[in-house]
Amino acid sequence: MGVYNRTPLAFERGEGARLFTTDGEAYLDCMAGIAVNALGHANPKLVAAVKDQAEKLWHVSNIFTIPGQEKLAKVLTDATFADEVFFTNSGAEAIECAIKTARKYHWAKGAPERIDIIGFDGSFHGRTLAAVNASGNKAYLEGFGPPMPGFVQLPYGDHEALKAAIGPTTAAILIEPVQGEGGARALPEVCMRGLRQLCDEHGILLIYDEIQCGLGRTGKLFAHEWAGDAAPDIMAVAKALGGGFPVGACLATAEAGRGMTVGSHGSTYGGNPLAMAVGLAAMEELNSPELLAHVREVAGYFVQQLSGLQERFPDVVEDIRGKGLLIGIKLKTPNREFMQHARDQHMLIAGGGDNCVRLLPPLTLTLEEAQEAISKLEASCEAARTQAKAAA
Repeated sequence: MGVYNRTPLAFERGEGARLFTTDGEAYLDCMAGIAVNALGHANPKLVAAVKDQAEKLWHVSNIFTIPGQEKLAKVLTDATFADEVFFTNSGAEAIECAIKTARKYHWAKGAPERIDIIGFDGSFHGRTLAAVNASGNKAYLEGFGPPMPGFVQLPYGDHEALKAAIGPTTAAILIEPVQGEGGARALPEVCMRGLRQLCDEHGILLIYDEIQCGLGRTGKLFAHEWAGDAAPDIMAVAKALGGGFPVGACLATAEAGRGMTVGSHGSTYGGNPLAMAVGLAAMEELNSPELLAHVREVAGYFVQQLSGLQERFPDVVEDIRGKGLLIGIKLKTPNREFMQHARDQHMLIAGGGDNCVRLLPPLTLTLEEAQEAISKLEASCEAARTQAKAAA
């Protein structure tokens, strides 16, 4: 189907932070498949995990015990607030599970009227019908029927509107600790703690979407950890969990998951042995203190250098946003044009809302590669300035 506005670039192999086209040209990849290839391309440990498991067993039905699920679930619950995990194939499926879990929780407590999921503008939770309704982006909803009941969208950062919206039919608040597609807006830590307190006061659940910002991207295993006592009741993860292999997960406390009993949810492929083998290998790397420290170091370098670019190119760069290696650059020139300038420098960056571009490099990006990225961004700023002057 013609649903993608594709760039005429085709890659045949990758290595670390490099992608190589079918013509043999190398590109510095600061998209990482939109925060997916967090351990770089062709990571030896992930490749070995796939090869080893592929020679044993790919798939069995979830009517059987799958030891890899139990192992990966324990790794995730040991490292987080959660007591239980449901494995999916994608982030959107993890969000679907999170929404169902929240509603079933209230149903199990005798309050079936509590179905409303409160979300915020600029959010992105996936492309399924429930996920696009939770996000509320009109462009993604257009043509797919009327808005579904049970979803409420509020202005991002409007605390009074949030307090006023909570009522007897509210089930949960769904939010990204750091927005991805919405323009790399990081939720202030005090706001995360406030959300936790608000949910506790009203007996509703807090759901974090850490599909893009989680699993080491901000320099801690999960972005909400920066806020201290602000853990969610439910959390959706994916992307980096498989390092490029399709796998996601919905994490929950035992209390939040009390309604998810036998037969209430399921998946054909979710949690298959091949995906679990990759997830286990990825988590071993993503949760290492050394990698997280490296992310913080490289992120600090980017912030310093990008602030310098903003000072030198105030006509091009308006703001630097985000957290860790989820970096947003808000531009004064069209972001799609800037992405092309970067591609002209053989560098790949992602787009974003609010006229931003995003840097989402592999978490293994070296300082030398980060320096190269800054050099290419500087050249892109020069090209944007030149183009703007010519247009004027």
